[in-house]
Amino acid sequence: MKINNLIELDPNEITEKFSKSSGPGGQHINKVDTKVELRFFAKNSPNLSDTVKNRLKKIAGKRWNQNGELIIVAEKHRSQVRNRELAKAKLFKLISEALKKPEHRLETRPSKAIRIKRSNEKQKRSKIKAMRGRVRDEQH
Repeated sequence: MKINNLIELDPNEITEKFSKSSGPGGQHINKVDTKVELRFFAKNSPNLSDTVKNRLKKIAGKRWNQNGELIIVAEKHRSQVRNRELAKAKLFKLISEALKKPEHRLETRPSKAIRIKRSNEKQKRSKIKAMRGRVRDEQH
C-alpha cells in the first residue's frame, strides 16, 4: 500500500479479519461476512519514523491498542470488497494526517483594549441578568 513517494507499507504489516456486519443487508447479512477489521502493526513498522508513530498513536485514540496495533473497522457497505477499500482508505487518511507536521503556534496575549472591552461586556451582561431576578419589596 503506497502512502506517498517515500512511504510504502508492506502487505505483511496489515492483516484483515472478516465477520458478520450489523449494517444494512436484510437476509444477505446472515450469509456473508462483510465487516472488515483491518489491523496495521504500526509500532513495529520500519517504514514510519518514531515521530510519525507517536502522532499516529495520538490521532488514532482508541483504535490504537497496547500492542501497538492500529485497528480499523469498516462495516458501512453490504459488500466485503467495498468495506475493505473503506478500511484501507481510513488507514491511508490516518497515516497521511500523521505525516503532516503540526504547525507551531506562538502564544499571544490579548491586548489591553480587548481585555477592557471584554470586561465591560461581562459587566453589561451581568446587569442584564441581575434585572431578571426577583423584584424586592422595598416598603420598609
